[in-house]
Amino acid sequence: MTRIAIIIGSTRPGRNGEAVARWVYDIAKQRDDAEYEIVDIADYHLPHLDEALPPSLGQYANDHTKAWAAAIASYDGFVFVTPEYNHSTSGALKNAIDYLFAEWNNKAAGFVGYGAVGGARAVEHLRLVMGELMVADVRNQVTLSLHTDFTNYTEFTPAQHQVDAVGALLDQVVTWSRALAAVRA
Repeated sequence: MTRIAIIIGSTRPGRNGEAVARWVYDIAKQRDDAEYEIVDIADYHLPHLDEALPPSLGQYANDHTKAWAAAIASYDGFVFVTPEYNHSTSGALKNAIDYLFAEWNNKAAGFVGYGAVGGARAVEHLRLVMGELMVADVRNQVTLSLHTDFTNYTEFTPAQHQVDAVGALLDQVVTWSRALAAVRA
């Protein structure tokens, strides 16, 4: 069975990302096309990148890196739930991505962004990063506005049309994850 990680891309106290990721997961678990799991980067307690060797060598020295690598290696595709901070993704998510290389390769990714303009600029930056990691990012994305999909910028109250957007995103992530299985083999 294809395994898809829904990655919470913020470690900020009071973050909106956890509610967004749980909403995506609730939609995903109604499907029978893949196994879905929430992966919270906060659970891995990754300091600023502290590996002496480049991730492309795959020679990890630290236990936190080894645990993170094992987790990411076990998935076929990813849905990144990302905030937009200063026209980009969070530093915590970028740091978590930068820890690894081969564990990301030849897999698919989709994006659920949230922010003043739906996290669109954060997603655009992540698309560039995914290209370098040989991750096939899908076209569809979900853009959640702090103005219309949140009450008082903190209570997640997504518009109904966003459910369809998540479904379309998951359709593409699962399809591409399965297609890339042959490349990973």
